[in-house]
Amino acid sequence: MSDADARRAYWAEQLEAARDFMLRAARQPVAECGEPLVELPDAARAAGVRVGFSTRPHALGLPRIHRLRSGLVPGFLAAAAAMNRRGWVMHVEDGYRTREMQRHLARHPAIFDAILRTLRWELAGELPTSDFFLRRSMALVALRPKVGTHMSASAIDLSVFRADDGREVDRGAPYLEMSELTPMASPFVSAEAQRNRREITALMREHGFYEYPYEFWHYNGGDVYEAVLRGSAAPARYGAVDWNPADGRVTPVADPEQPLNSAAEMGAEIQRALQRLPA
Repeated sequence: MSDADARRAYWAEQLEAARDFMLRAARQPVAECGEPLVELPDAARAAGVRVGFSTRPHALGLPRIHRLRSGLVPGFLAAAAAMNRRGWVMHVEDGYRTREMQRHLARHPAIFDAILRTLRWELAGELPTSDFFLRRSMALVALRPKVGTHMSASAIDLSVFRADDGREVDRGAPYLEMSELTPMASPFVSAEAQRNRREITALMREHGFYEYPYEFWHYNGGDVYEAVLRGSAAPARYGAVDWNPADGRVTPVADPEQPLNSAAEMGAEIQRALQRLPA
């Protein structure tokens, strides 16, 4: 088997495993605890911990919401402080996402085009069918609130930088890579990148955050992902919630298994993505 074929086979295997993970997460019970969301930049500033936060616009041009459940904040600050002692600076790329943000993220042209590129590569240049596109999308983008732990305010996406010179810590690829380099245990990144991934993951685990195996930047705690990773049958304490910025209250999403976008909407986006292909 050629190197290219080995990479394609690995990527296809990992996407199928990610889809299976999502299906198991969808079956995991949730007993929402109602914890409020805490603004992470404020918490880091008050604790005197050096943390960076992305200012890039989110879906629809909305600002990112760098918030986590209150019960996760002590572990977040401890992990960030441990990185500082290591000579690193945690950089939070993303935190809580509203349903509207996730809904439009799943339909964002750049996301669709990236998925299409990687699927054409997986299929050695062939165009994917709509059904295959949706099957792979399920592994790459959360399409339902229950399995999108950013909507539970229990997940953060991270990059890590060196404190002395500002260079990014090598993890094999930058944030939001979508290829055979994306899974946490990818054998196609360098030995140094693998070591850094393992060290960051061990540090986050020590402070209560579990790694999502299929994205090297995603860490979460207390939610359905953690329950699946631990093999626990106990209900997760954090589920998908709507957050009211006026009073800070969270309300459980009434039907967290309802798709954020209809099949017709997703099908139309797929067709638009195919039309954007170069002639």
